Amino acid sequence: MLQNLRNIGIIAHIDAGKTTTTERILYYTGLTHKIGETHDGESVMDFLAWEKERGITVTSAATRCTWNGYDINIIDTPGHIDFTAEVERSLRILDGAVVIFCGRGGVEPQSETVWRQADKYRIPRIAYINKMDAVGADFFRVVEQIKNQLGAIPLVLQMPVYEKENFVGIIDLINMNYLNFTGQHGREVREGDIPPVYQQTAREWRQVMVEKLAEFNDEILEMYFAEETVPAEILKKAVRENTLNNNLVPVSCGSSYRNIGVQSLLDAVTDYLPSPLDVDAVQAKLELDETIVEVRPDVEDEFCALIFKIVSDRHVGKLAFARVYSGTIKSGSNIYNSSRDKKERIGRLLKMHANHREEINQVQAGDIVAIIGLKHSQTGDTLCSENRVLLMESIDFPEPVIQVAIKPQNKSDQDKISEALARIAAEDPTFKMSFNKETGQTLISGMGELHLEIVAERLTREFNLNFNIGEPEVAYRETITRAAEQNYRYVKQTGGRGQFAHVVLRLEEGEGFEFVNRVTGGAIPREYFPAIEAGIKQGLEEGILKGYPVVNVRAILLDGSFHEVDSSELAFRTAAMMATKECLKKAAPRILEPIMKLEISSPEEYTGSIINNISNRRGRLESMELYNNTQVIKGCVPLAELFGYSTVLRSLTQGRAGFNMEFSHYEESGLAG
Repeated sequence: MLQNLRNIGIIAHIDAGKTTTTERILYYTGLTHKIGETHDGESVMDFLAWEKERGITVTSAATRCTWNGYDINIIDTPGHIDFTAEVERSLRILDGAVVIFCGRGGVEPQSETVWRQADKYRIPRIAYINKMDAVGADFFRVVEQIKNQLGAIPLVLQMPVYEKENFVGIIDLINMNYLNFTGQHGREVREGDIPPVYQQTAREWRQVMVEKLAEFNDEILEMYFAEETVPAEILKKAVRENTLNNNLVPVSCGSSYRNIGVQSLLDAVTDYLPSPLDVDAVQAKLELDETIVEVRPDVEDEFCALIFKIVSDRHVGKLAFARVYSGTIKSGSNIYNSSRDKKERIGRLLKMHANHREEINQVQAGDIVAIIGLKHSQTGDTLCSENRVLLMESIDFPEPVIQVAIKPQNKSDQDKISEALARIAAEDPTFKMSFNKETGQTLISGMGELHLEIVAERLTREFNLNFNIGEPEVAYRETITRAAEQNYRYVKQTGGRGQFAHVVLRLEEGEGFEFVNRVTGGAIPREYFPAIEAGIKQGLEEGILKGYPVVNVRAILLDGSFHEVDSSELAFRTAAMMATKECLKKAAPRILEPIMKLEISSPEEYTGSIINNISNRRGRLESMELYNNTQVIKGCVPLAELFGYSTVLRSLTQGRAGFNMEFSHYEESGLAG
C-alpha cells in the first residue's frame, strides 16, 4: 500500500554518521545479520573499493527494508562537497529526508548545503543528532544551531541521558518514558521511568514541545489553555501534519555507533515522514499542447517516471535508476523517452540493495527501481507511455570548478581513455571532458581534487588504463560587463547552392544563459530560431580573453533576414556564432574565478596565523566563533589559492586544525584583460 511506503534520503556533512546509521537500520530491520563498519571497510552501503579504503561515501547507494509493516526505500548519500550532485539528484526524487548532525560538530558547512538542497525541493525532514557519546557533544547547542543557522523551527522530541558522563539512553518526550537499548548490538529497546535527575528538565522540554505544536493546532491549543495533559496520539498526529507542511523539524538523538537511538529514528521515519500520497503531485508538460498537468501516484494511470542516476555496470551494462510517479510497468515493456524523443524497451527491472540486485517483474507508482536495457536514456530524462507523452523538469547540477589534463602513456590507449571518460561523464553530470585543440590535451573537469582523484582511480581499476595527469587548474569563466550589438551577414557562394543568413544580435549581462527572440513580421522563419540559439551557445563556449566559457549572458535576437533558397539551419547557426564572437569583443569581457567558502576549526592560539594566511591568499574573513577553546573561523577564498592548503594548515597549527570548503560563487578575477 502506498500509504505504508517511505522514500527517504540520509543526508549530512561528511563524517556525521550517515552510513553508520544506515548500516544499523539494515541490521535492525533484518536485512543484514551483521553490522558493517565504515572504519573496517565492511559497510554494505559503501561497496566501492575507493569508498572502503577511505571510509567515506562517494556515490549514493539505494536499498529497501521493512519496519513495523512499512516499506522504506533508503538512499545513503555522500557528505563530501565534491559529490554534492549525488545529494541533488537523490533529493529531486525523494519524499522525505533524515538530516544527521554530529553532536559535537553541529551544523557544519555541508550541513547547510544539504539543508538548502532539501529546501529547494520542499522535502519534509527529521533531524537526528548523532554521536551523543562523543567528548564535547552538546545536544541543545546543536538544536540552537538548527534554529539560528538553518532558519528552521526545531521540535525536540527526545533528550539524551548520561550516567557519569557516559551516554546511556534517551528520553521520549511524547510518551514521557526512558528508552534503554540493550542486548546484542542494542537490539532490545526497554521502556522505563525517566531517571529522577532528568524529570524536571523533561517536563520543561515537553512543555516547550506542546507550546510549539499549539501554535499550529487548535485542539492542542485548547487543551494547553485548559491545562490538560495532551495524549501521545494527538501529539504524534500534530507532529506529522506539521512535518509534512515543513512548519517544524522533529529532532531526535542517539549514537548509531554505540547502537543507541536508531530504532526510535526508524519509528520517527514511519510516523512523521510522508508517503508518496502525502507529497504534492509532480508537475509535467503535456507534449500535445504544452499544458502543465499534475502526475499523481495512481497505479491505474498512464506510466511516467524520471531517471535520476545512471550507473555503468560491468556485468549488465547501463543501469538506469528511476522514480516511478504514476502507472505500472512490466519488464519487457516498450516505453517512450520524451526528453530524447526515442522509443525504449525495458529489458529487466531490479530492486537494488547497494550493489546486490533482486529481479522483479513489475514496478508501480511511488517506487524506486533500476532498469536494464535503456540505450538512449540519461540522467534527468522522462520515461512515459506513448499514450500520454509527458515531459518532467530535469535535474540541475553545478558546473565543475577544477580541471586537469590527462594523457595516456600509450598512444594506442587514446581511444580507450576517451571511451572510459565518456562512460564516467554519462554517470556523473558534474564531471566534464573536453579536448583542447591548441595543446592537443584531453581535459577533465570536476567539483574538486578528491572528485578527480576518484575518477583517476576508476580509470586505473575499472578500465586498466595507464596515464599521466597534470597539476590541478582552476576552471575559470568569462563574462561581459556591458551590452553590445552586432549586425552580421553570413554569405558564402559556392559552385552550387550558396549560404545566406543575417542576424542582428544584442548581448547583455544576465543570470546564467537566456535567449530572447524579438524578431517580428517573419523577418526570420521560426524554424531557424533553434539553430540561432545553438549558434549563440556555441559562440559562448570559448571567450575571447583566455578561451574560458562565457557565462551570465542574455542574448537578444533583434532582427535579421533570410534567402528563400540559400538560407539553412547551418547558415543561421554559423551567423549567430560569428555575431556572438563579435559582440564579445565589444562587451568589455572579464574573467571570473570560483570562490570557496572556507571553515577552519583550530585551537585558539593559532587564530592569528590562520587569519594572516587567509589574507595572504586573497581571502575575506566573515566570522569567528569560540566554542570550548576551539576557534571556528569562516571566510571566502579563491579556489586558485587553496591547492595544497591542508599541508599549509597542518604546518601552521602543528596538525591540530581541520578545515572544510565548498563552492560559493564566481566573482571577477585579477586576471581580467
